[in-house]
Parts: sequence; C-alpha cells; structure tokens
Amino acid sequence: MEAEYMLTTLDNPYNPFTHYAEWQAFDLSHNYDTCGTLARFAVTGNRLTESENAVAINEAMDRIIEIDPYCRWIKVTNEGFERMKANKH
Repeated sequence: MEAEYMLTTLDNPYNPFTHYAEWQAFDLSHNYDTCGTLARFAVTGNRLTESENAVAINEAMDRIIEIDPYCRWIKVTNEGFERMKANKH
C-alpha cells in the first residue's frame, strides 16, 4: 500500500493528519491557503478513478513544491510529520 501524503508548510506546528482543524486555521491565518493552492494545481474529477485522482493530487503537490520560490511547502506522511517535529525539539 502506498503512503498517504499531505501538503503542509514548514512552519505549521499542527499535524494535518491528526489535527486538521488546527492545521487549517494556522494555514489560513498565515495566508497560505494550501488546500486552495492544491485545488488549483490538481486536475481531478469524478470521471477519474480514485487511484487516478490520488496520482493527480500527488503530482500537484510535487509541482507546488518544485515551483515554490520561498521553499515553504513540504509533502509529509503522518509518521514523517511526527519524526520531523520530534527532531526540532
């Protein structure tokens, strides 16, 4: 089974997998609009399979990270996020 990824910013202290409401509040309060940005880049739709939509979303995350001039976004797994935050302390 392939890992599930989410797009977040380096400065967001909340895990988007486990504390989504807090994560989103932080994201929006800093004017990142990560979900909106992802929606603009991902070419998804109800005519695509779940797998095809997942691929499109992952490709969109990669593209956002690639062109971000501020290097603010990263793609994380739940476990990777927890390890990253643990290493900051």
